[in-house]
Amino acid sequence: MSGISSELQALQEQLPSCMNRDRYRLKTQIDKLSRQLAQGSELTSLATAILNIQHKLEKSSQLAQLRVDGVPVVSYPEELPITPMRKDIMAAMEAHPVVIVAGETGSGKTTQLPKMCLEAGRGVTGLIAHTQPRRIAARTVASRIADELSVKLGDTVGYQVRFKDHSTDQTLVKLMTDGVLLAEIQRDRFLNRYDTIIIDEAHERSLNIDFLLGYLKQLLPRRPDLKIIITSATIDVERFSKHFNDAPVVQVSGRTYPVEYRYRPLIEEDDINEAINGAVEELLGLPNKGDILIFFSGEREIRQAAQSLRRCNFPHLEILPLYARLNLAEQNKIFQTHRGIRVVLATNVAETSLTVPGIRYVIDTGLARISRYSYRTKVQQLPIEAISQASANQRAGRCGRLSDGVCIRLYSQDDYEQRPAFTTPEILRTNLAAVILQMLRLRIGDVRRFPFLEPPDNRLINDGFALLKELKAVDGKDRLTPDGRKLAQFSVDPRLAKMILAAEQEGCVREVLIIVSALSIQDPRERPT
Repeated sequence: MSGISSELQALQEQLPSCMNRDRYRLKTQIDKLSRQLAQGSELTSLATAILNIQHKLEKSSQLAQLRVDGVPVVSYPEELPITPMRKDIMAAMEAHPVVIVAGETGSGKTTQLPKMCLEAGRGVTGLIAHTQPRRIAARTVASRIADELSVKLGDTVGYQVRFKDHSTDQTLVKLMTDGVLLAEIQRDRFLNRYDTIIIDEAHERSLNIDFLLGYLKQLLPRRPDLKIIITSATIDVERFSKHFNDAPVVQVSGRTYPVEYRYRPLIEEDDINEAINGAVEELLGLPNKGDILIFFSGEREIRQAAQSLRRCNFPHLEILPLYARLNLAEQNKIFQTHRGIRVVLATNVAETSLTVPGIRYVIDTGLARISRYSYRTKVQQLPIEAISQASANQRAGRCGRLSDGVCIRLYSQDDYEQRPAFTTPEILRTNLAAVILQMLRLRIGDVRRFPFLEPPDNRLINDGFALLKELKAVDGKDRLTPDGRKLAQFSVDPRLAKMILAAEQEGCVREVLIIVSALSIQDPRERPT
């Protein structure tokens, strides 16, 4: 009996050498055997169970050792503003569970922070999760970090987006969309697979980011080994610090050159594409040649502008689109060397998520598609709206990276000054029925008591619950019903999801799917190339 007791003690001592994801499960099994031993269970069955745990422990420890051997040599590009701050960031990580790194896009925080985590010994017994608000950014950032570490994409550095997982058991750094990390909470309540979580572009304040920040705040007391790094543009960082009990903020200066602003407001009858052609012609006439980045609200606008620019026959001009639905090969073209002058036509994906290299000039249409809930139609919509001052400044900042830049704004200075200072966080402009449904599905807490950075209005929460009751998605005690579980699996508005479920009973799913598809996108005439 004392032999078995000492074997169980030896297994306990081996736990720190195995993978994070296995520790909790194996510890539970060892504790269970210890209780059975104290209750006088049969020694033969205990010995068999111990052998089984020993085998799992060894397998997990071998994988951890394999990962230690696979840690690549880390080096940092000297020209990036974040490189001199390396020691400060690593010291803050060592001393605090949460660190906020603030710096403009182009300072290197997205690509260099995971490398600092590797250098600090993170990512071995647990993964380094690195979230991005957009799929295009998750893929391109993973590819960039893999290049800098001289490793193959999908091995040491992998990525996961919806329907695609390019990672293995040897992956140390995993790029993913914030939605993918949120979905993992269903399978892994304590996020045991990870020892470090980097939430990138937190200032975007998407619904997923607000969910993650609230959930991680609740999780930290139960996971004292977890390190969290939150990166943001230099917008509202005090709010993030306060949320995590005055977490330290490390400011990284983005080296920026002066940017000259030129306002060319459109007159009502002006065609926006003509105005863009005129702005490109003006920039091509400047003595210093350089690449041009133009911001649009969507794919259709990009395609129309590309056609219009090609008809102008500007010499030595390469026109490249950049939006989320492009395939990886097309997206990677923007990072390749080129001759002549390049014009990149982008959605707001190039505003914060990606740094397009070599940009000297920016043309800003001042518009973006912003998800907003319409109380009149009771449907979530994606209208084209004027961007906030913070977004306009982010866009202008793209062209002050290499040298003095010029930003042409296709709106007036008065218009700019009358715009709101910041973009409204998504939680305050979304259909809360969909939010509540997802929170109930993920079991991440009561929406009324959840630690949101900015809690939504109680009236909106009550409206959300009223709608879910109407759809029979929740019962009288605000618990998810079987119908509610089915509704939560559709990534569309709960009303549209209800239409699909009802169509199944009526035998007209095919017809209703067409109607739901048309209602759930911004423009049914738009289709991929």
